[in-house]
Order: sequence, then C-alpha cells, then structure tokens
Amino acid sequence: MKTVVNFKTINKLAIPATIAGIAEPILSITDTAIVGNIPVDGVESLAAAGIVGSFLSMLIWILGQTRSAISAIISQYLGAGKLEEVKTLPAQAIFLNIVLSIIILLSTIFIVDEIFQLMNASGKILNYCISYYSIRVWGFPLTLFVFAVMGIFRGLQNTYYPMLIAIVGAVLNIGLDFMLVYGIDGIVEAMYLEGAAWASLIAQGIMAIMAFVLLLTKTDISLKIRFPLHKELNRLIFMSLNLFVRAIALNVALILAVREATALGDNYIGAHTIAINLWLFSAFFIDGYGAAGNIMGGRLFGAGNYDGLWLLAKKIMKYGFIVSILLMLLGFAFYTPIGHIFSNETAVLQTFYSIFFIVIIGLPINTMAFVFDGVFKGLGEMKYLRNVLLAATFLGFVPTLFLTKYAHWGLYGIWIALTVWMVIRGGALVWKFRRKFRPLLQNT
Repeated sequence: MKTVVNFKTINKLAIPATIAGIAEPILSITDTAIVGNIPVDGVESLAAAGIVGSFLSMLIWILGQTRSAISAIISQYLGAGKLEEVKTLPAQAIFLNIVLSIIILLSTIFIVDEIFQLMNASGKILNYCISYYSIRVWGFPLTLFVFAVMGIFRGLQNTYYPMLIAIVGAVLNIGLDFMLVYGIDGIVEAMYLEGAAWASLIAQGIMAIMAFVLLLTKTDISLKIRFPLHKELNRLIFMSLNLFVRAIALNVALILAVREATALGDNYIGAHTIAINLWLFSAFFIDGYGAAGNIMGGRLFGAGNYDGLWLLAKKIMKYGFIVSILLMLLGFAFYTPIGHIFSNETAVLQTFYSIFFIVIIGLPINTMAFVFDGVFKGLGEMKYLRNVLLAATFLGFVPTLFLTKYAHWGLYGIWIALTVWMVIRGGALVWKFRRKFRPLLQNT
C-alpha cells in the first residue's frame, strides 16, 4: 500500500505523537510547579526535583533509545511489505532492554550520594535528592518498557495508542501530585517532595500495565521470547548503541548545564529547573512532527520512495515551524504569568525572567533539529546522529559553556551554550539530508 504524504496523513500521526510526547515533560512540569510551591523548603525541594529529574532523564533517554531502533526497523519492513519477517524481534529487544535497566538501577542505588554530589548538590538539597530518587528510580524499568511498546506501535504507523497511554499517565500523575504532595485534610497526610515521587511511580506503573494490555490485544506482536535470535537483533543493538552514545553526549550537555546552574546558587538552579522544563515541554511539542518524520520516513525509505521522503521533510518542517511560532507568541504573551505557575519566590522568578527570552527565541532552531532528528531515526542513520551530537556537545556546547563561565555570564552563558548546541545539531542534519537525497531525486 502506497504511503500518501499530505496534511491529513502527517497530522494523523503527528498530533497524537505530540500529545504522547509531551506527557513526560508535563509530568516533570507538574512536579516542578507543585514542588516549587511546597510551604516547607520550597526552593530546596525545587532544586532537588530539578537535579534528580535531570539525572533520571539521562538514564531513561540513554536506554530508551531502543524505541527508535525498533520503530525504524518495523517501519522499514512495513514499507517493504515484509512485516511478518520481523514479528519475533520486539520481544527479544524488550527483554534485553529491561535486563539492562535493572542492572543500571541496582548499580546506582549504592552510589546515590556520590552521584548527586558530583552534580554540586549538598546539605539539605542533597538529602532531598536522595529521598526523592530512592522512590522515583523504581519507575525506571517501567518507563523503558512503555517506551519500547510505543516504539512498536510507531513502527506500525500507530500513534493513537501511545497517546492514550500518555494521557492516562499524565492525568493520573497530576491528580496524585496534588493529593500526595499537599495531602487531604483528615484523609491523606502531606508528603511534600516524597509525595511527588510516589505520584510519578504510581503513574508509571499504570502506564506500563496499559502498554502491556494494548500490545497484546491490539497487535499481532507477541512478547513471548522465541529462538533463534532474530537476524535483525544485531542491527538493532548497533543502532541502539549508536543512539546510546548519542544520548550520553546529549545528557552531558544537560547535566553540565544543571551542574553549572547549581554552582551559581539555589535561586539559579531553581530558575534553570523552570526554564529547562519549559524547554523540554516545547521540545516534545514540536517533536510530534519529528515522530511523524520517523514513522513515515522509515516506511518511505523501506519502499524506496525518495520523492515521497523529500516531500515529507519539506512538509513536516513547514508544520513544525508554524507550531514553533505559535509557541513563541504564547511565550511572550504570557511571559510573567508562566513564571508564577512554578514558584512564588521573588529571587527565583527574577532570575528566570532574565533568561526566559533565550528559551523562546530558540524555538525555531529547535524545530529544525527535532524534525530532522526524527527523520534520520526513521532512516536508521543512527551513526550520523551519534557523530552530530558528539560534535555539537564537545565542539559547540562545552567550549561555549566554559568561555561564558570565564566571562562571568552566569545563567545567560548556560543558555547561550544550549542555543549554540541546537544550531549545530539542526544545521548538520539539514546539510546531510540535502546532500544525500537531492541527487537521488535528480536520478528518478
């Protein structure tokens, strides 16, 4: 069946993918907003939530890359009309991923103090980090399982069920946040920061159950491990390893940003936590079109339809830019009220407002990077994605970060470095796509 590239087919995938994609940043933003308004040690709790959230995001996105590899392979087989040949691969991939996640989970528990000390947490903030992490970390394997199942659905050109899973998880998490953090008089005692951790863990558990049930009832994909090992497992592992290295490079940038913000003081890490959560929220919002590029791009590539692939890239860039402009307008229109959602601390808000404009004006740049990132994942170009992130991080972000630190630019410097990082990422992907596929169009 030929893949049609038009507004309807793209948005049928992109809109549910956007809703599913923003679930995780919504959870983080909810934690940030609710924790930032805790009446006891609100600033310290907000700082701890930001530090732990950054570390957990690093772990999840490093091991969660199997989702993109599974999606790419399944969509390419679907485009080639050979889906039956790949049905035993997902169970093997999921099992491997869960085992790795449990090993990493158990290894971090014993050095949790050292981990957060490396991120410049100390005193009361360090204690809050440890108590928050010791609960939230158990949701790590659950999240990876959900990611893998979402990858299977994406490969099958279905973003509707991932959206349902994400909506239920987000709504449940928000409700539990209010109930467990602040408590209910005479029914539930206020747990403050630990309540936010329990809310996230419970929501992750429900999402995992939903993913399991939907996969069994709505697809022909089995979770029963069958031998021999699938011929594509090696390819999936190498794709995942390239994305693994890429995710490490990505998180080096994010973790260094958190570390440098923490070193500036409590108000700065509080402001940075708000800004990075809004940045991630907008990133996943735009990334819906990256997901459409991933899903449809893999299928078009598998079918050898390069004209359709070129058209897809042009259209999703156009739609992504429209979304980013709308987000920019909303950001400037509600510049002040947005800050008050997350904190009532005057010093934190003043610091946040001083750099929020950098977050907003960087949105179109982010669009270019996220859209083509999705397309390249669908094409299976994981090695090039790895190299781009390594260059962007170690030749762009890190030098800019430390040059601006030397110049005493504070939080401005951190966000300028993040902007340089995104410019390199997006520019390199656009250049490679045009160089590789324009000649193919001329020969067809």
